[in-house]
Amino acid sequence: MAANFDRAQSRTNTWKLELVRNSALAVELTGDQCAVLADLVSVKELADGDVLVRQGAADNHLYVIVSGALAVARQVEGNGQWINLHLLTKGDLAGELGFMDGRPHYAALRATGPTQVLCLEREKLETLLEREPVIVYRVMRAIVRVVHVIVNRMAMQTSELTNYVFKVHGKY
Repeated sequence: MAANFDRAQSRTNTWKLELVRNSALAVELTGDQCAVLADLVSVKELADGDVLVRQGAADNHLYVIVSGALAVARQVEGNGQWINLHLLTKGDLAGELGFMDGRPHYAALRATGPTQVLCLEREKLETLLEREPVIVYRVMRAIVRVVHVIVNRMAMQTSELTNYVFKVHGKY
């Protein structure tokens, strides 16, 4: 019985290690550093429409989208419908600002279709500060790099939308 548990645990660890290695967080990490990080993360499976983080909730997790997509969405008061503000896909990070400062989320993170995410809790990463500071530094660099790409993409979309509105003089 114990041998079966050990084999299952080994498969889970190998699987998590591969997910970490293939993530944006591991760009600057060695194989051994990826293994250390893999021990800290968990994996969440979401079905279409599942809410990962509620609007207004404080959350200390960083999420890495492994597959599927997360909508950054707000729920309309009264009718309960969702308005998608932005779509995050494979390789994107979500919840990075709450991970850094613990502030409540402006919008919810909601799965659009089957979605798998890596979850890293801030306090777990902080346990590495004294014994593995290089891992923490490299993970934080990766977070800043990915956030920079997301912000640039959102700025470009805003610019395109603004140009469209001015071309049609605000008429739809």
